[in-house]
Amino acid sequence: MTEKVPVDLSGAAQTMLATLYLKALDADFARPVLGDRYAREAVSRLDYDFREIGITARWAPLITVRTAQYDIWARQFLAVHHQCTVMHLGCGLDSRVFRLDPGPDVRWYDIDYPAVIALREKIYPARPRYHLLASSATDQSWLDQIPADRPVLLLAEGISMYLADHEGVALLRRVVDRFRSGELQIDFYNRWAIRSQKMHTLVRRTGSTLHWAVDSPQDILSQVPGVRLLIAVTFFDASTFRRASGGFRLLSGLVGVVPPVRTALQYHRYAFGPVTCSPS
Repeated sequence: MTEKVPVDLSGAAQTMLATLYLKALDADFARPVLGDRYAREAVSRLDYDFREIGITARWAPLITVRTAQYDIWARQFLAVHHQCTVMHLGCGLDSRVFRLDPGPDVRWYDIDYPAVIALREKIYPARPRYHLLASSATDQSWLDQIPADRPVLLLAEGISMYLADHEGVALLRRVVDRFRSGELQIDFYNRWAIRSQKMHTLVRRTGSTLHWAVDSPQDILSQVPGVRLLIAVTFFDASTFRRASGGFRLLSGLVGVVPPVRTALQYHRYAFGPVTCSPS
């Protein structure tokens, strides 16, 4: 029997255990939204009582709809840019690099806190042109370790809300300044979601605090020069929302008629640099 890997995390880093667990539960659904077998395998390898998180399978779409949507957008970027660099910031224990299996000319960097990266090294295998960087998102020195000679995709899923607004804006500006072209694929909570954070089970249990609120793409366009909006959707409007069960969609639709709730979870995609034609 393979020895299980102990887990010792605190604060915001703990939230990645919940997202991993929900992805693993989704993988066992008859009709999964994401179908991430790597998440299921990772959960089985961790020495951790996931019941302590206090979440159940019914909440899985809140995470998997988002992740599946960013998988689609990342695949679209990779289809155009065969030689590129992907920076997966706040990667947690997400298995995106294995799910997408990028081509041989793609450099992929997973970036997160040192304790998270150490855990990833024990859970997931190495692969060619795959790099792990141990750093907080706000210590922008990690960007200096990444060559700026190719188009870049910054994937930042489930991290913006833990940053102060000036930290988040500074990070996006630095990426746009450092790289000649690429995309920013990042999700946000609106002001209502930030203000109601004490209602979030994970926030209460981990002692985390949410900060950065973005109510619309204009908030980013006005503060990050050089970016242009490609698409922005809410949780309810994401193409992957239709993969959730009918019961979940019905229940979500009842609360989704309230405007602040409908825009609480937003998925944004921006481009910068020269315009590149999309594949037909």
